[in-house]
Amino acid sequence: MERGLDHVVHVVRDLEAAGELYDMLGFTVGTRNRHPWGTDNRIVQLPGFFVELLEIADAEKIPPQDVTRFSFGAFNRDFLAEVGPGLSMLVLEGRDAAIDKLEFDTAGIGGIDLFSFEREGKRLDGVGVKVAFNLAYARDRASPHAGFFTCQQIFPENFWSVDLQRHMNGAQSVVGVVMTAADPAAHTGFLANFAGMDARRAVEGWYILKTPRGDIDVMSDALFTQRFGVPAPSGPGLRLAAVRFGVADMDRLRRRVSSSRMSVEDIEGVVVVGPKAALGATLVFEAAT
Repeated sequence: MERGLDHVVHVVRDLEAAGELYDMLGFTVGTRNRHPWGTDNRIVQLPGFFVELLEIADAEKIPPQDVTRFSFGAFNRDFLAEVGPGLSMLVLEGRDAAIDKLEFDTAGIGGIDLFSFEREGKRLDGVGVKVAFNLAYARDRASPHAGFFTCQQIFPENFWSVDLQRHMNGAQSVVGVVMTAADPAAHTGFLANFAGMDARRAVEGWYILKTPRGDIDVMSDALFTQRFGVPAPSGPGLRLAAVRFGVADMDRLRRRVSSSRMSVEDIEGVVVVGPKAALGATLVFEAAT
């Protein structure tokens, strides 16, 4: 089963500061939501995809990890402590979590219990709605600082909001995500099983998986820096380095980013906000096709 991009997790120390950062860049940022396992989030939506800004809000509520139970809160708490703010998890769309789990277990990248939960969300007008999700986790044992799961929406009509998908910077789609590794070829088998498709080689040290919603690029650290002009996050194994956004009007985007007074790179038609400015993430803006 081919799986498109669903969302990424951008874990930060201060959720309000992260919301202000994305707001300055011209994104519409959702209100704060609370998880029962000690994390809070705010959402930046695009059609079919979102960035989950995440804060460790109450460490005492975080359940521990064990062999078959994945603790979302513990993983992101440890990520923040060990490497600092940044892009911690890549999430693909799930249509049936039980099937995803079976495929991951069969491929040797699973062995983790399914997880289901629900919470109350809020629309921009403050009206509460019920949202619920089924999650199936995968793991690349060589990549301790990259988390992977699929997300099956139970009430998608309550989650997705056209109003949240209107952005002053003109962002209108996810083009893809970029992962980095010292040896990208060593991780293409895992990613092929996770995404349900083969990775194709672009050049030496660069592989691409073209999912139904956005690309997954896997680059060597050197190629990433050459392409985007900023350092790659350090390993070991895979790291989620960047999110690529498609925008309707690049001149409008440049004016918006310029008004934020952030340090940016303008390289071969793409605008890059690097990890020093973007709380450990690299945010890439390019013309939508």
